[in-house]
Amino acid sequence: MKKKNISYILFLLPFILLSQEKITGMIMEANEKNEHIGLAGANVYWLNTSIGTVTDMDGKFSLAYSKENTKLVVSYVGFKTDTLTLTQPKMVHHWLQPTDNLNAVTVTSRKQTTAKSYLQATNTFTVSSDELLKAACCNLSESFETNPSIDVNFADAVTGTRQIKMLGLTSPYILIATENIPSIRGASQAYGLSFIPGTWVESIQITKGAGSVVNGYESIAGQINAELVKPSMDDRLYVNLYGATSERLELNTHINTKVTDKWDTGLYIHGNTHNGEHDVNDDGFLDMPKFNQINLMNRWQYTNAEKGVLSFINLKFLNDEKQTGELDFNPKTDKLTTNAWGSEIDTRRFEVSAKLGYVNPEIPWQSVSVQTAFSSHKQESYFGLKQYDILHNSLYSNVIYNSIISDSRHKVKTGLSYTYDHYDELVNTTDYKRNENSIGAFFEYNFDNLNNLNLTAGLRVDHHNLLGTFVTPRINARYTPWEKSALRASIGRGKRSANIFAENQNIFSTSRAINILDSTGKIYGLDPEIAWNYGVSYLQGFNLFGRKADVTVDYYITDFTNQVVVDYENPQEVNFYNLDGKSFANSFQTEVNYNAFEQFDLRLAYKYYEVKTEYNSGKLEKPLTPKHRFFANASYEIHKGDNSIANWKFDTTFNWLGEQRFSSTATNPIPYQLPEKTPKLATLNAQITKVFSPKFEVYLGGENITNVRQSNPILAADDPFGSNFDTNFVYGPIFGSMYYAGLRYKIK
Repeated sequence: MKKKNISYILFLLPFILLSQEKITGMIMEANEKNEHIGLAGANVYWLNTSIGTVTDMDGKFSLAYSKENTKLVVSYVGFKTDTLTLTQPKMVHHWLQPTDNLNAVTVTSRKQTTAKSYLQATNTFTVSSDELLKAACCNLSESFETNPSIDVNFADAVTGTRQIKMLGLTSPYILIATENIPSIRGASQAYGLSFIPGTWVESIQITKGAGSVVNGYESIAGQINAELVKPSMDDRLYVNLYGATSERLELNTHINTKVTDKWDTGLYIHGNTHNGEHDVNDDGFLDMPKFNQINLMNRWQYTNAEKGVLSFINLKFLNDEKQTGELDFNPKTDKLTTNAWGSEIDTRRFEVSAKLGYVNPEIPWQSVSVQTAFSSHKQESYFGLKQYDILHNSLYSNVIYNSIISDSRHKVKTGLSYTYDHYDELVNTTDYKRNENSIGAFFEYNFDNLNNLNLTAGLRVDHHNLLGTFVTPRINARYTPWEKSALRASIGRGKRSANIFAENQNIFSTSRAINILDSTGKIYGLDPEIAWNYGVSYLQGFNLFGRKADVTVDYYITDFTNQVVVDYENPQEVNFYNLDGKSFANSFQTEVNYNAFEQFDLRLAYKYYEVKTEYNSGKLEKPLTPKHRFFANASYEIHKGDNSIANWKFDTTFNWLGEQRFSSTATNPIPYQLPEKTPKLATLNAQITKVFSPKFEVYLGGENITNVRQSNPILAADDPFGSNFDTNFVYGPIFGSMYYAGLRYKIK
């Protein structure tokens, strides 16, 4: 039996067993081979009623059944409408015929590696595991190289930390979750993206703008959710071995076992190491840190389809050690001395999380899900003569109830959430301790007329021991003016407490004095950050020369009511203070995806940012944020005969960045002054994959193939303990070209 057929049956089986009062199935595009090419957005409803639904991105659906309804109508623009007679609950497996079936024209399609929904009210798109394989994707921070909506850059010149941005704002303003449980926050904000291995990720959902109120009140620029691979669906054995010319080695191993008919478990092992010493620019500092990481996860899945129960339990352990600094730095003799400048960052993290989902067998549109997670994150680190340690214990729980009002056009979600955070930070000789806890209730209403309008309105009320009681409203709407189109608008509010040291650890690898100028707030003497996000987006699909294409245009405004300003404009200081004036981020993006010819996909994007903040010295552009970006990605596959598995895969990604503003260095001595703007730069990445069989493939790739390098990324590298030392003026690659190779082996 073909893999697609098996996947299809496995998807439907739980729904078949869940209830005898439910219709489930898949609506597909008719083709000669009867392949399962799902139709996303097909209307499925009972004749002469308002009870219906639309198919998801894979063409699958679920609909309540009653004996009074026997005629099921299936319709889709450009296809013949069919009416099916159903006298009992059953699985529906139906192909729709095109309205014009011309023998002279053959229309082919394949599943996109990045799928955009025409149906959801939120501006959400899904990045599949196939998209992640287009690059080395060693961890989540490296998973966005082929995605134009997420910007990836290095936070500083010594730690090798990759920082992501969305809508011109850094990751603290993005709610980053793992299976809808917020995970990259607090102490893990700086390095947490590198703690989720890429092979563990099944897919990534990226939402621009306000998003949902269900997962919390902290998101401002958007939400990123990583879905992990499922033990019941993952390979029994998966091995990914990676090696790079930078002397980085990595091994990922998945071992999955079916314990009983209801229990599956998986052991996921990730290890990576880099002990090479590289100083390409001859500044006396390592271009990338030495590191060793061991990352383990034991994942349990419980499935009881008869009782409508699905549950996951995850146990994780991480040990991550980094060393960086001058080439001759020896931590045994030079730690916290002026013998040589060096840094060590040691992190140990333990997590346990659980999810329980229940669907009422008697009333299948009612469901309850419970999410809970506990994590303990301990980091011990020093940077030259500065010390920073943090212990962060966190507890999160969320209970969600789903139902409908009168019929499936009106859906509701409501529930309660609780969050507890304990922080204990040592900043040089000052100890900062605090406890945060919040309890909240939320309600979200969704209206879908099953045709051209989808509206989601959410409201949550939270009480926080330090931030008080506050309301978070969010609205997302989608309207379809004509075929293959989606016009979206959103508005929403976000609020968060800024963890100024954990989120800005790059301040420690400088000689700057650290000052907190306000002292009346309850968190480091600062007030919480509050912002409104407004956005519009338009998606249009079309055919160009007989091939599928789509274009997206979106514009978002983030307007801060209050922001904790991180001010680098005095080169001898970094100052934190509450916003006094205006701070905003305007983001414009246009993107085109085109299947230019068979098995060849092209993605082009242009972005314009206007990000400005009122500093004490005046309104200025956000440092190191280019106004203009251009992105291009080309992907090509070679298939042998009628084989649905590609034998060769080729992927290339091009990034061009415009000028970026340096924060001021005007008061530095002339040798340590920088120009106002950075130069423009462009990078090119490429990867080739050879698939020998469904079990085995090898890949070879290169990053920054054109060997673009920032020549002097560290200011005053010749005097690291002087008053002008700074590693934060990084705008481009430091190491230069890097090539890698790897293999993937799997047993189903």
